Amino acid sequence: MKSSAPLARRLGLGDAVVIGVGSMVGAGVFAVFAPASAAAGAGLLIGLAIAAIVAFCNATSSAQLAARYPTSGGTYIYGREQLGQWPGFLAGWSFVIGKTASCAAMALTFATYTAPDGYTKPVAVAAIIALTAVNYFGVTRTAGLTRILVTIVLVILAGTVVLALTGPRASGGIDPAMLTDAGWYAILQSAGLLFFAFAGYARIATMGEEVIHPERTIPRAIVTALGIALGVYVVVAVTVLLVLGPDRLSTSTAPLVDVVTAAGQAWATPVVRVGAGVAALGALLALIAGVGRTSLAMARHGDLPSYLTAVHPKYSVPHHAEITLAVVVSILIVTIDLRDAIGFSSFGVLLYYLIANVSAYSQASDQRRYPRAFQLLGALGCLTLAATLPVTSIAVGIAVLIVGVGVRALRIRRHRA
Repeated sequence: MKSSAPLARRLGLGDAVVIGVGSMVGAGVFAVFAPASAAAGAGLLIGLAIAAIVAFCNATSSAQLAARYPTSGGTYIYGREQLGQWPGFLAGWSFVIGKTASCAAMALTFATYTAPDGYTKPVAVAAIIALTAVNYFGVTRTAGLTRILVTIVLVILAGTVVLALTGPRASGGIDPAMLTDAGWYAILQSAGLLFFAFAGYARIATMGEEVIHPERTIPRAIVTALGIALGVYVVVAVTVLLVLGPDRLSTSTAPLVDVVTAAGQAWATPVVRVGAGVAALGALLALIAGVGRTSLAMARHGDLPSYLTAVHPKYSVPHHAEITLAVVVSILIVTIDLRDAIGFSSFGVLLYYLIANVSAYSQASDQRRYPRAFQLLGALGCLTLAATLPVTSIAVGIAVLIVGVGVRALRIRRHRA
């Protein structure tokens, strides 16, 4: 195991909740309902309920584990401690690779909404550099900026909902008989896609080493952040279905923009676009922090290069890990179009939380906070949702895991030799 200076505990309950909400109520809320509607139509509401149940079970597992292991790394550490080195590695590798792709996709989403034509990739790279700089100068600055971004996004979402529901509705609507028209496989597929929007609820667990009184703060923050995000998603999902209807929603590239237009409030379109851009920045800021901390934990245990174990002596952040992440993501942005990374990211995150559920299930009775039934339901939910993702997403996810396993096996053999 590589030695490394500990990170400073500076985050309180409010900071932790804000980071969790900022991780979830990101650009996904502005875009994820369209592919979910394409899969299941109005049945996406059932899909949302299923995704929320799986997310709740996963969140309680993460909360229970974080109270026992309040250090950087999240499920990478939990898997190592409870199940062994290989399960921990699979969780950490899935998270780092999947979320690195998500960073690139989120930066491109921000630039798509805000940059002039022809400047999407330069603006996306600039966003990565700027937010990495914010993270570099300390976690309290990360939490402070996230608080501002989350407030802006929630205000814009609330305004969008009010404008949509008070204006003349388009030909949309929800007939209860439509909820299961697409079939249960399609509904489960929509749940798998919608799970992407919940995937940030345990981001604070990956930053457990920086939380004050983590045994109490982290469990409360995870469950509170999930509850807030779920409330927002339900209100927005019902609004877009009422105004646009499932058919028009399924073909929309910017559902909330179309909602205010259909409500006769086209003047609000630029405001909604700004909201989407700000939401992408908030999610990206939390992603950079989370991937940096997990990379730090993996490097401490020899699963990534020891260069990444460095902790800044003044700002107490894993600055080598964050700078490396910024460089890798910037290269991805300028060389590959990763805006379709949602499916692959969902596969990696579902594996990550599957290991979290199994790890929590294996905890002793004196470490338990929630019934084992929650972990069983969460694990079954993760497997089910992963199996219903698009075949391409599953294939790419498995290929990435095989690469990671091969590289780690070679490193182990070389170390023994």
